[in-house]
Amino acid sequence: MLLKELCQRSGPSGWEDDIRSFILGQIKADEITVDTMGNIIAHKLGGGKKVMVAAHMDEVGFIVSGFTDEGFVRFKTVGGILTTVLVSKKVLLGEKKVPGIISAKAVHLQKREEREKLIPMSELYIDIGAKNKEEAQNLLNLGDYGVFAGEYTEFGDGLVKSKALDDRVGCAALIELMKNDYANDMYFVFTVQEEVGLRGAIIAANRIRPDYALVIEGTTCSDVYGTKPHETVTNLGGGAVMTAMDRAAVSDRRYFEMIKSLAERENIPLQIKRTSSGGTDAGSIQRSGGGVKTAVLAVPCRYIHSPVSVMSKSDFDSVCRLSAAVLKELERREL
Repeated sequence: MLLKELCQRSGPSGWEDDIRSFILGQIKADEITVDTMGNIIAHKLGGGKKVMVAAHMDEVGFIVSGFTDEGFVRFKTVGGILTTVLVSKKVLLGEKKVPGIISAKAVHLQKREEREKLIPMSELYIDIGAKNKEEAQNLLNLGDYGVFAGEYTEFGDGLVKSKALDDRVGCAALIELMKNDYANDMYFVFTVQEEVGLRGAIIAANRIRPDYALVIEGTTCSDVYGTKPHETVTNLGGGAVMTAMDRAAVSDRRYFEMIKSLAERENIPLQIKRTSSGGTDAGSIQRSGGGVKTAVLAVPCRYIHSPVSVMSKSDFDSVCRLSAAVLKELERREL
């Protein structure tokens, strides 16, 4: 299954080589280039408007920052990861995918006051089974990357749990969308370094200078125990999510309304994201060149930026169907 293969590949921000190589083997276009940042730009030639469809390849992860005399690995996070999701989680480090466990002092050895507070990142380390610093340094180097080792599993009623659903769901959608024919001049872009500042997208957008952009994402879903109904943001199984605004971008109003009308006409479930927090590549693309009319569609994912996110396959299907309808509608009208 395509999404499973995408999720199992490594690709933290700045080290997207593994996931990029896999995607390049899956796509066909009239022109495929990899720019200096590492973005994949797949161009399907056409007339009329320039349309950019984007999803980011990178995932949150880790970078090796040091070694202790006892052979443990010090690390920093890459992208937004809360300390609360780290302890006792399995990780894979470096090109050799060295297995490790994020560790801390055992509860039996902690003082009462230590048990009652959050363990700071500075007190965490990764145990790779090395006997000493020299043995650890034979396996890894300073600056090596790491990722969560969360396996892809289907469970429940059409649900999926895996690492990196943000944004391998978007990458999977782009690959599917590329199989269609379009009248417009289409650019399907798999971007890099989104999780550390929307960096790859701005380079690609300035190069393409599109008239319209559609960003496809995995987004926050907080419909879980203890969350009040008005705080849920999005709901698993509620369909595709459209963003009105966040900290990085404000969706073009006519584009936004067009997508709402399309969802109603095509009977595709659609929900509006009920928060303005976070940000996507839309923030970079919208402000590129002379400005770009931009919209965001996303798959709601529980426990985002953790070892195991959860999504509904029906929501993924809604995003794919609605995205295809949007791209066809852009062939017929100006906004």
